[in-house]
Amino acid sequence: MADAVPVRCPACLRENSYTAPVFPCACGSPVIPPLDLAGLPEPLTHRTWSESWVAVRCTACGRESEWPHPEVGCGSCGTVVRVPVHPLEAPGPAGRVREQPPRRPEAPPAAGSEPARARTPAPQRPSRPTPPPTPSTPSGALPRPAFRPVTIRTARDAVATAALYLRWLGFQDVRQPDGRPIPSAAVDLRAPGLVAQVDPTTAPAGLRAVECVWLNGLTASATSVYFALAGYTQDARTRADDLGIPLFVMDLTGMPQPVNDPADELIATGA
Repeated sequence: MADAVPVRCPACLRENSYTAPVFPCACGSPVIPPLDLAGLPEPLTHRTWSESWVAVRCTACGRESEWPHPEVGCGSCGTVVRVPVHPLEAPGPAGRVREQPPRRPEAPPAAGSEPARARTPAPQRPSRPTPPPTPSTPSGALPRPAFRPVTIRTARDAVATAALYLRWLGFQDVRQPDGRPIPSAAVDLRAPGLVAQVDPTTAPAGLRAVECVWLNGLTASATSVYFALAGYTQDARTRADDLGIPLFVMDLTGMPQPVNDPADELIATGA
């Protein structure tokens, strides 16, 4: 599992703890994007699918694969930040990683001294890919299994991921409402006691979007929840805090992250 590293938000200068995701290579070895901690994180104001992927080489077999570019949502201002990654280096012969130089032979033991005993290295267990961390549940709540994220490649994947996450929180029968959909970029999800909206667009969700999902929840006497790929404007975050609306931001690994206190409370208590 990768170690947590600090990532400074370029908008509010707050440092956020971030752990790079671990992906499974075709050979079975874990693949971790090599973060460039000396580079400057960039705020994600416009998302394109072609720029949302990064090439990473497996250190075990040398295979190059495309994986979601590391991103983190700022816990203070809600800005989505793209974490820089080291570019690929030229592979060694036959596409393999560079081999270690041969070890120098040890000097023979001095006269009269006992010969050194050969040490047999202990066998190492093969490493296994580790899923992204899942928020823990309090002692008073029923334990939930670890959430299994699904990689987001399309807008439909974002809606499916939000539905899976709501079911993981304990909401039953999560689905899109029947009937002709309203011409809008955002997609509604409904469940008994729940009104959720998923925004898979490349622009941060604004104040009006947050107020609309709150009004829909108020009319249905249900909990209102919002998911966005590109984060939220400051006005939207402030209004959501006042209304108690849980806000989540999703990265391309498919793991929703809470961005305000109501979202943390929803994770802790569940549906």
